[in-house]
Amino acid sequence: MKTLSLLSLILIITLSSCSSVRVASDYDKQANFNSYKSYAFYKPGIDKAEISDLDKKRILRAIEADLLAKGFTKSSNPDVLVSIFTKTKENVNVYQNNFGVGLGYGWGWNPWFWGSNWGGNFNSVSRVTEGTLYIDLIDAAKKELIWQGMGTAALTKDVDRKQEKMNEIVSAILEKYPPQIQ
Repeated sequence: MKTLSLLSLILIITLSSCSSVRVASDYDKQANFNSYKSYAFYKPGIDKAEISDLDKKRILRAIEADLLAKGFTKSSNPDVLVSIFTKTKENVNVYQNNFGVGLGYGWGWNPWFWGSNWGGNFNSVSRVTEGTLYIDLIDAAKKELIWQGMGTAALTKDVDRKQEKMNEIVSAILEKYPPQIQ
């Protein structure tokens, strides 16, 4: 029974770690999302994002690709302004496993070893930098926030995979746009 519980726990942890981007969104219920067809990036908001200019370019490329795929056009007189905001935090994960698998005779002597049940402590520590990207869509005429999407994921330091990771995060966020109004 103990082994079955342990296997169940390992399966749950493995499956939950497979979801690479956690997303959420919010929107103004009064906004007419069908009327928004063009966009421009809101430079004052983007300039405030505390990430490197290279990462900003990666994010903006990903947003542009997704918005173009949704039928938007880039314009100098846009319907919506796109801004971003970012946050990062380092997560320290400590895995401590003090289980024994039940082999042996317990404390005392046996033909194979002296001591407690075979098994023992399996500990590991990992550090993961997690980033949260907020994408804001602002009604250009009213200067009001109409939609906000947020995505949180582990970040990569591998320069060759950064654009791929940014694309994944942005796509997951913009999957929530336009909102499914009921």
